[in-house]
Amino acid sequence: MQKIARIGIAGFRRLQSIDLAVRPFMTLIGANGAGKTSLLDALSLLSASASGNLNSALSQFGGISSLLTRGKSDSLSLAADMGVPEPHSPLHYELRLSPRGTGYSIANESLSQMRSGYYTPFLHINSSESDIRYYDVEQNSLVRPTWEHNPMETSLAQVPRMFREPEELRRLLATATQYHNLQVGPRAPVKLPQPMKPATLPGSEGEDLVPFLYYLRESDRDRYESITDSLHSVFPDFVDLQFPPVAAGMLTMTWQDAKFKDPIAISELSEGTLRFLWLVSLLHSPNLSTVTLIDEPEVSLHPELLSLLADLMREASRRTQLIVATHSDRFIRFLDPTEVIVMDLDEEGCARVTWADTMDLDRWLADYSLDEVWRMGRLGAPVKISIIVEGKTEKAFIPSLRKLLETRLQGRMPKLDPHPYDGRIPKTDKLRRVVENLLSGKNPAGHVIAFDGRLHWNPATGIYRRGGRKE
Repeated sequence: MQKIARIGIAGFRRLQSIDLAVRPFMTLIGANGAGKTSLLDALSLLSASASGNLNSALSQFGGISSLLTRGKSDSLSLAADMGVPEPHSPLHYELRLSPRGTGYSIANESLSQMRSGYYTPFLHINSSESDIRYYDVEQNSLVRPTWEHNPMETSLAQVPRMFREPEELRRLLATATQYHNLQVGPRAPVKLPQPMKPATLPGSEGEDLVPFLYYLRESDRDRYESITDSLHSVFPDFVDLQFPPVAAGMLTMTWQDAKFKDPIAISELSEGTLRFLWLVSLLHSPNLSTVTLIDEPEVSLHPELLSLLADLMREASRRTQLIVATHSDRFIRFLDPTEVIVMDLDEEGCARVTWADTMDLDRWLADYSLDEVWRMGRLGAPVKISIIVEGKTEKAFIPSLRKLLETRLQGRMPKLDPHPYDGRIPKTDKLRRVVENLLSGKNPAGHVIAFDGRLHWNPATGIYRRGGRKE
């Protein structure tokens, strides 16, 4: 199976300049606003560009102007490399979009490949604004289209038959699928009767979960039993699933529990149980797209389910390139650093990405689990500590504290952010407001310390302390 080897994103929200090697299983971690969901959205937009849905996708995002990195970019670029057998180099696709009036234009688009023995890349697509050129396999040269070309969609989505490898790249990008948190409200599609039809996936909203499981039971018993075995391993009283008809051509699903005589309707299952059933079904599907994007899979799941979920994702990554965004430190506990990408913000407020296994964590992982290392601030940007001091003491205190920390800490130095005051430090009520502003501002601190010891707030515990006593 050919795979995406590298992705590039520029000018997309906080992703001002991202270049990332892609592995089979990638889990994005980081604070809120670090760019995890934006990375998934950018890949979803790249997929839409390859499937002829660029205009629609941009409209759903609110237009290109709402996506550009604020005040730092006047265009948006997406790129992807696909590995090919040696001796040739990877295929490289690049797309640059620019605002035009209330809409956008495709400023540049290229699909190229370096070949052995040549100094310039072979061009499958080479387009700029209205000058559209693609390689015609029959004419053996770059040609302009003689057919109607939609300027709002990419040439990748429109050009006729290409060589086998560019066709594979087009298919690979076009079929990438993003899954968000499954909605499980009273009228959610996953809880309603569903039509009896062949279904190869449970659906992004669970709208095909019932027919998917029903037809899997009838056509691939081993795979269906892998799903039920997974359920039984975490729900010991689970027996099986049943699929009673409710109307002509419509099915529902019930859950058999050993402790109850009557089955439990799908609409009565807990949110966590239903979401886990959907995730297990998705990850066992034989028809996963080549690239699968999942945002916050841990929502509503009990921590004991996360170990099995990590194993299922690892297994699924043999059949799809799986990219997951999570806020769960418990989930990270069950991952290897080779499966984790740390996202944080630089001094300019833009996202940066780092594979965890490149961060020299061995001495920390010898004594701590990966989630503990994350909570300790050893993954991502250094911890920022805002220090409220009296103006006259700042020069004497801050250098001394920095020197002390540099000699005592074995790891990355925290960032010290002094906030001097003329005269005395504010008293409790005003000081509390100052602290809250420092913790929730544009570039928030991880900790805030008042130098005279009157108030210290720890975000991990949510506790204010005054003179060693809880406030």
